Amino acid sequence: MTRVHNLGFPRIGHRRELKKATESFWAGELDAAGLEAQGAGLRERHWRIQQTCGVHLVPVGDFSFYDQMLDMSCTLGAIPPRYGFQGGQVDLATFFAMARGSATQPAMEMTKWFDTNYHYIVPEFHETMEFRLSSERIFQQVKEAQALGLEPKPVLVGPITYLWLGKEKDPEAEAHGELQHHHDGDACHGHGSPVGNACFDRLGLLPKLLPVYAEILAKLADLGVEWVQMDESALVLDLPAEWLEALDSAYAHLKAGRTPRILLATYFESVAEHAPRLRALPVAGLHLDLRRAPAQRDVFLQDYPADRILSLGVVDGRNVWRTDLDAALDLLKPAAQALGDRLWVAPSCSLMHSPVDLEQETELDAELKSWLAFAVQKLDETVLLARALDQGTEAVAAELENARRAVASRRSSPRIHNPAVDARLQALGSDDGHRAHAYPERAKAQSARFRLPPFPTTTIGSFPQTPEIRRARMEHRKGGLSDADYHRAMEAEIALVVREQERLGLDVPVHGEPERNDMVEYFGEQLAGFAFTRHGWVQSYGSRYVKPPLIFGDVSRPHPMTVEWARYAQSLTSRPMKGMLTGPVTILQWSFVRDDQPRERTALQIALAIRDEVQDLIDAGIGIIQIDEPAYREGLPLKRRDWDSYLAWASRAFRISAQIAPDDVQIHTHMCYSEFNDILPAIAAMDADVITIETSRSQMELLDAFATFNYPNEIGPGVYDIHSPRVPTIEEMVHLMEKAARVVPAERLWVNPDCGLKTRKWAEVTPALEHMVQATQEIRKRLA
Repeated sequence: MTRVHNLGFPRIGHRRELKKATESFWAGELDAAGLEAQGAGLRERHWRIQQTCGVHLVPVGDFSFYDQMLDMSCTLGAIPPRYGFQGGQVDLATFFAMARGSATQPAMEMTKWFDTNYHYIVPEFHETMEFRLSSERIFQQVKEAQALGLEPKPVLVGPITYLWLGKEKDPEAEAHGELQHHHDGDACHGHGSPVGNACFDRLGLLPKLLPVYAEILAKLADLGVEWVQMDESALVLDLPAEWLEALDSAYAHLKAGRTPRILLATYFESVAEHAPRLRALPVAGLHLDLRRAPAQRDVFLQDYPADRILSLGVVDGRNVWRTDLDAALDLLKPAAQALGDRLWVAPSCSLMHSPVDLEQETELDAELKSWLAFAVQKLDETVLLARALDQGTEAVAAELENARRAVASRRSSPRIHNPAVDARLQALGSDDGHRAHAYPERAKAQSARFRLPPFPTTTIGSFPQTPEIRRARMEHRKGGLSDADYHRAMEAEIALVVREQERLGLDVPVHGEPERNDMVEYFGEQLAGFAFTRHGWVQSYGSRYVKPPLIFGDVSRPHPMTVEWARYAQSLTSRPMKGMLTGPVTILQWSFVRDDQPRERTALQIALAIRDEVQDLIDAGIGIIQIDEPAYREGLPLKRRDWDSYLAWASRAFRISAQIAPDDVQIHTHMCYSEFNDILPAIAAMDADVITIETSRSQMELLDAFATFNYPNEIGPGVYDIHSPRVPTIEEMVHLMEKAARVVPAERLWVNPDCGLKTRKWAEVTPALEHMVQATQEIRKRLA
């Protein structure tokens, strides 16, 4: 029998129950016992769903109240000393302080999980740190699943991946949160002078780490667990040789102890280049992602060990399109012939990147809905494929025919293609999108037009989305609030935000984006070629969930999207109002993208639509326009050999969107929570006049790379972390700006928060911005 397993299930709940529970806990409306009970209820429901679908091994440990990497840090006792952990079991207060910060300590750093829009909490490592088992959650959850009569498959982040995705930290600088980190295995390479004792190789911690992993595995074996899924997703990256050698020794060490059978899981890319090493590894099975890298199947089938399980992921865990089951069976059948019952079938990766259940969508039209599959439906597809292998395609003929009709319908639908969009792309030819003049000439024109002071202050765009704003939007959507009344409500919110920014003294205000539900969804709702769900939520980080649009066809802009709001906001102030747009690469990355044409082509279609909006903003008198690209780094292929191609079309798409701006129109972009050091030439090639970046959690470390590279344009390093409720002091911000001014010429520096303020409350935003403006006044005096 072909076994079906799942690498992970969406933890958020059908109705975002996890968000409601955690936010109630943070607000003091739910106690720890209540939060734990809510978590247990969600886990049981999710396991029962998987059991009903026909999954044989249910994942345990994929659930988290915030992030699975943070859970792993707590399990291993890797708690930064600044949180005052005294040993024993990590409690919820410490767990959430690490994730969100506390009244006295900043949060741990957060960055993107490979090339997804999910963010993980980055482990921090000290040269002399010790590890110890400090959380029983994984064992408690195994017992929960067993009590329900289920066969659990605990999911752990593997030791090599855990170390690789973490960062070195100087304990002497921890009081100031000054991180010194890297991802290249060389603790001092490419990051300027080391801080304190941070110049060490975190791989050297592996001998201390492995005994705790061995202890975890032994306890799982004692609980009767047969299989453990060890996620070593870092293997899809270009790891240095010494890290690959460490993989061998690590799993030899773990094999020597008492352990369940280990299924080593890889996903998001090919690991074919490591096939000989992985075939020889002392584990009981491997999982491969055949959606991203189908060619690796044959590489692994050659000389595959006779005592080893091979799990093949043939259902896309990261997109929403229905699987071509015939194509998937074509991938599986040679493996089934070669392996027999040693073949397992699974989704390509954890389904946490997919919405929960398509059956909730009652407003999608029947044709479009027939093209889709969410997490529950993806499990149905996976089980169906296993049945086809075991019983023959005749046993599932009706289901296969239904799938064929849906795939054919999508390919042939007239909704997919727009000849006018194709004609615009053809007209672009090889135009690289450069503006009429280079930055130095543009900077003179902009300086003459705006006459901004040194260290100009601004924000990234959004202001708090209050309950009143959300209620008005919901009432308008339901028909309880007329278009005119909704319009007046949003204008009132804009007026409030503009008045507050004038009171604060911000040099370049924004309109606050009260009318926007999401920075991608808002634009997608107004672009042709997009569709939207009501319940298609996925987790971005913590309690921040997003509802990505579906790009099913050619993209165009039927009408202006932001101009009316920007024009109104500008009428309220004499200061230059910043128009706010989302860039083509981010709209692409944060959507579920059609898979029937190259991503580059879709990105260029979006770029042309955004360019139309830029032109209309310029015509309305808006002289500063921000085109956000926080997902620019996220789209980078995982293999360096593929980087140049992506970066070429991604930077071109951005330039195309801004190309028509005259010299005295200042184009900004914003990037956050990514590692930019190795792609700075491509960021410079975007040729934005001003780039704002997240730097506060990393204590301005990113700026070292910008300075070393001699980034030619203006930079706004974030001076406070908006993802934490903590309000930083004036002196903290002054300290960060002084650090910034040491590596970037002061005349090219802006002052701003790390990111948009949408998720924060006014009680947090107002004092933080007051401190930011006061810090700017102080830095202007000090550096005058």
